Amino acid sequence: MRIIVIGAGVGGASAAIALQRLGHEVVVHDRMRENRPVGAALSLWSNGVKVLNWLGLGDEVAALGGRMEDMAYLDGRTGEELCAFSLAPVTEQTGQRPYPVARADLQRLLMERVEHLHLGHEMVAIDDDGERVTVTFADGSTDTGDLLIAADGARSRARDHVTGAAEGGPRIERTYSGYTNFNGLVAADPAIGPADRWTTYVADGKRAAVMPVADGRFYFWFDVPQPAGLPDERTDGKAPLEEAFADWAPGVKTLLAAIDPERSLNRVEIWDIDPFHTWTRGRVALLGDAAHNTAPDIGQGACLALEDSFALAISLATNTVSVEDSLRRYAASRSERAGDLVLRARARGEETHGYDPATTAAWYESLRGNDGAGIIRGIVGNITGSPVNLGVGVL
Repeated sequence: MRIIVIGAGVGGASAAIALQRLGHEVVVHDRMRENRPVGAALSLWSNGVKVLNWLGLGDEVAALGGRMEDMAYLDGRTGEELCAFSLAPVTEQTGQRPYPVARADLQRLLMERVEHLHLGHEMVAIDDDGERVTVTFADGSTDTGDLLIAADGARSRARDHVTGAAEGGPRIERTYSGYTNFNGLVAADPAIGPADRWTTYVADGKRAAVMPVADGRFYFWFDVPQPAGLPDERTDGKAPLEEAFADWAPGVKTLLAAIDPERSLNRVEIWDIDPFHTWTRGRVALLGDAAHNTAPDIGQGACLALEDSFALAISLATNTVSVEDSLRRYAASRSERAGDLVLRARARGEETHGYDPATTAAWYESLRGNDGAGIIRGIVGNITGSPVNLGVGVL
């Protein structure tokens, strides 16, 4: 079949690679003009890495990933270590080491494996006549295929087509999660945290954290609870962070000093979408954030998109009634799990970001002296329901 994919992000590119490997002619279109991903890095937990292994990219992804051996929580104001523990049980129980990776590095790897990629193409319309799907782009050009996979992100235009909002039906709207995330890359520095540890400073509903990625770098992020729609001036640089974390621990001040806003500093308001289950319409199917935009609080956004690619390819390879039937079976296998993880991430954010001060204070207290068993159980619990486990989950 000739398959059109809209979106060359992690979900769209991985879906294209999977479908290419099945022998389909796959064409990917994206409105971006160069590899400029939103966000500096991402967490590839074991379920996401397993999909990349299945795509034949295991060695390359391992080389991009940081060696994250341990996890620790510190008091944001004093720097006191609240708890520290090994992440080895995640690998032991799931059969795969997780890797934090720089998003641009992963994006580049995936895009290099896409055989037919067209950038600068913004989709504006979809026409599905029951036998073929035609996409129209902003420049007036078109493309036609046997089916369309829409991986066009959180603000998906294809989602309106699939759900009927484009014809006047109710529109699925995003929900503000209550905080802004600032992220980027800096050189690893033991004054911030060990180079093989996920280190998180917490206080006042805010977080400052680092994860190791390849080439001696830390992926950093700061979470700041605040209203949506505040002015975002690039000229402000890191001033908003210096204000929000002015009296924090020495490790956080070292991190702030290391940030070069001109090289690597992103500001992202965090939104998600209430789970919904209308992922397909005719020969069009949603994938990734278009289907399940989630907050990053459990680090499963990219992994869910990779799982979608796996499940989509399996469905198209094994179900032969019709294209429409195969897409419906793909969606039925995914929407419940994806919706569950969207809600888990939302609940996690509500616990950690001080919306109810007593709840967050209780969480801080629970970290003191924590042996990590419950935290590991939560991380592994997000992984075990993955379709890539083929019925063999935690051992």
